[in-house]
Amino acid sequence: MTNPLLDTWTPPYGLPPFDRIEDAHFAPGLEAALTEARAEIAAIAGSAEAPTFDNTIRPLEAGARKLGQVVRVFYHVAATDSTPAREALQKDFSAKLSAYNSEVISNAALFARIAAVWEGREALGAEEARVAELYYKDFTRAGAALTGADKDRMTEIKARLAMLGTEFTQNLLADERDWVMPLADVDLEGLPEFVVATARAAAEERGMDGHVVTLSRSLIVPFLQFSPRRDLREKAYEAWVARGEHDGPTDNRGIAAQVLALREERAKLLGYDSFADYKLEPEMAKTPAAVRDLLMAVWAPAKAAAEADAEVLTAMMQEDGVNGPLEAWDWRYYSEKRRQAEHDLDEAELKPYLQLDKMIEAAFDCAARLFGLSFAPIDAPLAHPDARAWEIRRGERLMAVFVGDYFARAGKRSGAWCGSLRAQHKLDGDTRVIVTNVCNFAKPAKGQPALLSFDDARTLFHEFGHALHHILSDVTYPMISGTSVARDFVELPSQLYEHWLEVPEVLRAFAVHAETGAPMPADLLARMLAAATYDMGFQTVEYVASALVDLDFHEGAAPADPMARQAEVLAKLGMPHAIRMRHATPHFAHVFAGDGYSSGYYSYMWSEVMDADAFAAFEEAGSAFDPDTAAKLEAHILSAGGSAEADGLYRAFRGRMPGVEALLKGRGLDKAA
Repeated sequence: MTNPLLDTWTPPYGLPPFDRIEDAHFAPGLEAALTEARAEIAAIAGSAEAPTFDNTIRPLEAGARKLGQVVRVFYHVAATDSTPAREALQKDFSAKLSAYNSEVISNAALFARIAAVWEGREALGAEEARVAELYYKDFTRAGAALTGADKDRMTEIKARLAMLGTEFTQNLLADERDWVMPLADVDLEGLPEFVVATARAAAEERGMDGHVVTLSRSLIVPFLQFSPRRDLREKAYEAWVARGEHDGPTDNRGIAAQVLALREERAKLLGYDSFADYKLEPEMAKTPAAVRDLLMAVWAPAKAAAEADAEVLTAMMQEDGVNGPLEAWDWRYYSEKRRQAEHDLDEAELKPYLQLDKMIEAAFDCAARLFGLSFAPIDAPLAHPDARAWEIRRGERLMAVFVGDYFARAGKRSGAWCGSLRAQHKLDGDTRVIVTNVCNFAKPAKGQPALLSFDDARTLFHEFGHALHHILSDVTYPMISGTSVARDFVELPSQLYEHWLEVPEVLRAFAVHAETGAPMPADLLARMLAAATYDMGFQTVEYVASALVDLDFHEGAAPADPMARQAEVLAKLGMPHAIRMRHATPHFAHVFAGDGYSSGYYSYMWSEVMDADAFAAFEEAGSAFDPDTAAKLEAHILSAGGSAEADGLYRAFRGRMPGVEALLKGRGLDKAA
């Protein structure tokens, strides 16, 4: 069988041939790619030549290309269009890839060669020295220096963690996919037409008649904002926050406990006091204490603002004749009413001006003005019919292929993310990135434009900010390409790009009415921007609470009962009654679906300290599109990838590191008690 996963994909774009790739190709493709990758490792490790960068690190960077192709394509389709067959394959992939990675890390001859190159790094160029350093540290932190029983146990731990992460993800997806709440006609009363249309489209997508609420954020949040039916709000909200927390096969609570215990053991094997100490060592924050200091500096003013808001919302609820305390399923409903009253701002009034296609155009136009990029749609087979692709050029130079997959569907992982199907590098010519943005916006009925909330539009800009980190990357080695940077630095480009959505001239040009084409009225635009920090106490509290629970889970001994520990942390913080964690433990995919954000959920806020200060550089220059500032941003951050330590890159751009004051001001919390 000819396997398209193993082909050299056709220039100029080199996109995977999704029209020829079938599920039957994945398992044999992985086996063939692993065989080739193992042979490459054996050749490098067994070389009789003295170790050098060119005969050790460079071939490691250039190798395993077929494996990279198979893995990137598989995990892309598994995340965006899951099926039972792909879920079974995912478990098989996790086990085999964990075993392969452990083999590589455990290869003593290979590690000895890497260590020799690292020890002689003074003779290397800056980029080569950085890559050699990262290889040595990555191998060491993965357990390459362990021996005997400790080495064997580390292999077992990593294999088990890989499987548990896959199970956590699949359980969460199952809960999100399987729950629906049908709505009778009477249940639609009080809902804006855009919510009714979204509920109708969700039913159609599932082959059902009428209208349904699902656990897709783009549907359940507006339902909670607008439904006057408190009983239905409670039912929907409790289902949303209980994902992964049901007795039975999709229960993630036991998985979370196992993951935390294994992480603690892993850190202790490597000589660290806790998993948080281990995980934070290569990040900008460096220590758990530094993370806690930042989060607590924000917690106090955020909690004060949220408690003041809760008093107002409780009074509004009581005016409606509802006695008792404000509950979590009440907050969004009364907050939306308050926003309409205080800012004369109605989500239903805004949405027709925030068309998905126009917001994509806006994100592209900002990148064109800042960085000289041009965008043109291309016709190519993609992983799902909803996806679309563009070529991105600077002059005649192809910079990237960008794939956007924007709509929620039953088999798609929740949330929004940026990934790549090929990394940028210059090992053998100018290889450009194939970058993906995946979102979960509500899909409109046929023939209707897709309308976004302002939060949705911000998400689109956020993910495209990540994409720009890939698109403008200009390094030689894949290891330091694009977003391959410290976890608490990776959110800087994405959160920084969100600021351009609030630039009035951008909104005047692209926030146009879906039916009339008229630009957003000046007074509505002013009201929308004035409300940008509305309800920020709520948003900050739910986020910081999640980050502090994550940190507590990993800073000391692993809790035997994570749910009890979660409750203890929230009680100690004095968590407001009507606000829950943004991500409760059983559906905290950032932390438990893999190691990515474990001990690192704080990183969004760490990066926000920088993004507020970075955008201020444009304001100080007199324009959000100041060319000199944009050139510095590209040179020192967006094109540099992980070629230097994150704080050094930021100082090169801004001349100094920022304080937390810009963050508090940006969130409107600088005057909170």
